[in-house]
This record gives sequence, C-alpha cells and structure tokens, in this order.
Amino acid sequence: MSNTYNNVLYIGVTSYLKKRVYQHKTKKFKGFTTRYNCEKLVYFEEFLDMNEAIAREKQLKKGNRKRKNNLIEKENPKWEDLSDGWIFDVL
Repeated sequence: MSNTYNNVLYIGVTSYLKKRVYQHKTKKFKGFTTRYNCEKLVYFEEFLDMNEAIAREKQLKKGNRKRKNNLIEKENPKWEDLSDGWIFDVL
C-alpha cells in the first residue's frame, strides 16, 4: 500500500486482500496506514501457503526502498491503485 504521493510504503500479509484493502481505505484501524494515508494498493503477490506469504513479507520488509520501488514499477509502472473498480459494499 502507498499514499497519494508514493513516498510511503506499507507491506503486510492477509488472508483476505479485498477486505484488508477496504479496512485501509476506510481507516478502520488506527495505525501506520492511517497515520501516513496509505490507501492505494500498488502491488500484491498471492500465495497458497500462509507460511510462504509471511516469509515473503519478511523478505520484502528487509529490502531497501530502491528494490521495493523496482518491484512495484516492474508490475505497476504508473503506481496506479490496483483496487480501483473493486466493489467493497459486500464486505
């Protein structure tokens, strides 16, 4: 997740991406994403195994900002909100 200016990144893991993005967008829980207005989904990876997802999260968090930016820009060069068009009213 990132903010409007793409100068803040949040990395997390969830078993229900759509619900978690909705929570970030509506600021349901106070924390890092609320404080820094991270409401834009700019990158995500899917895993079948939660342990693999957690290991990947830790790996990404250890990486430097340049590597994170490169990873995002490879898949989403314009840093668009990948959740645009998602329907959240069913949550």
